Amino acid sequence: MALAGETGTAPSTNGAPLRRLSEEGVAIWLDDLSRKRITSGNLAGLIDQQHVVGVTTNPTIFQQAIGDGGDYADQLHDLALRGATVAEAVRVITAADVRDAADILRPAFDATGGRDGWVSIEVDPRFAHGTDATIAEARHLSWLIDRPNVMIKIPATRAGLPAITEVIGMGISVNVTLIFSLERYHEVMDAYLAGLEKAKERGLDLSKIHSVASFFVSRVDTEIDRRLDAVGTQEAKALRGRAAIANARLAYQAYEEVFGSADSSTRSSDRWSALEREGANKQRPLWASTGVKDPAYEDTMYVTELVAPGTVNTMPETTLQAVADHGEITGDTIAGTYARARADLDAVEEMGIPYAAVADALQTEGIRKFQQSWEALLSTVRGARSPRGDSRLNG
Repeated sequence: MALAGETGTAPSTNGAPLRRLSEEGVAIWLDDLSRKRITSGNLAGLIDQQHVVGVTTNPTIFQQAIGDGGDYADQLHDLALRGATVAEAVRVITAADVRDAADILRPAFDATGGRDGWVSIEVDPRFAHGTDATIAEARHLSWLIDRPNVMIKIPATRAGLPAITEVIGMGISVNVTLIFSLERYHEVMDAYLAGLEKAKERGLDLSKIHSVASFFVSRVDTEIDRRLDAVGTQEAKALRGRAAIANARLAYQAYEEVFGSADSSTRSSDRWSALEREGANKQRPLWASTGVKDPAYEDTMYVTELVAPGTVNTMPETTLQAVADHGEITGDTIAGTYARARADLDAVEEMGIPYAAVADALQTEGIRKFQQSWEALLSTVRGARSPRGDSRLNG
């Protein structure tokens, strides 16, 4: 996989928009990881020069990384000689990359008291509808990687909600992923607070527990735009590209209602205030799936239109570099937009496009895609031979 800045330097942009984005309170995370990024110095270069303070991964990212390059050949060979199963090999390989990335980001973690410097790794997506299996997988990954700045990604399925509570209650930091609807987001925040309350009962230090709630953005526009195009009226076409940003902005409103606003204009809930007094950290909203899918749209729109303090934006490198090159960061672009955002979603509903059904379909599709990527990853590792051609991993 060809990477920008493989010698350890980031691409030659002035990076001023990324600096301004960071100054507005948006934590910039890279939505990608591979061994080449680590060994070439590319990740370190992005941290040093492009204000990257975190990394997210998912099964698709790892499937592409392992399938595209020979950087894993020696480790695959050693695992084959040991008779490792495919599942064991996948976990060892991915955990090694996440551990190394966490070590590179550790200075940011230490310097910010744990606010920044995180790397996320996903539980096996085949467990998405199994609470107990998800809890067991999260506990295993936390033990296997053994770094304080690693978040375990748990999907926001119905079964995932109690798993989030239990894992947070164990003192393990969590990135809640695949959130599409406002209703589910409220349930995610409730699961986080319940987990903190469990951790408090167990005598754990709440200040060491962190979480983000990953609200997926571009996929909402992709699906709703498709349905608007099917409606075909001028009114429907005028709504294209507006639903995803509206959805995310209303999610930020929901966040403020629970955790309070940065300027104190919105008070936090009593439940959160009690936990905050015990040292708990806010569960920050994270904007995921921020790469623009429709070439008709500005390639930075899911970054520049979602600027607000206390948020995270995880970007594929193409989006990161687009923002660095020509992103226009004009300050907070969420404050004062809630009425318009609600009107946009209501207008979509009036076109006969049911919001709740779209959100459910997107989560189902997201889980299916991750499961397919996981199966492809297993297949890639299963079929991988060492350069010596003398052994295969066991099934």
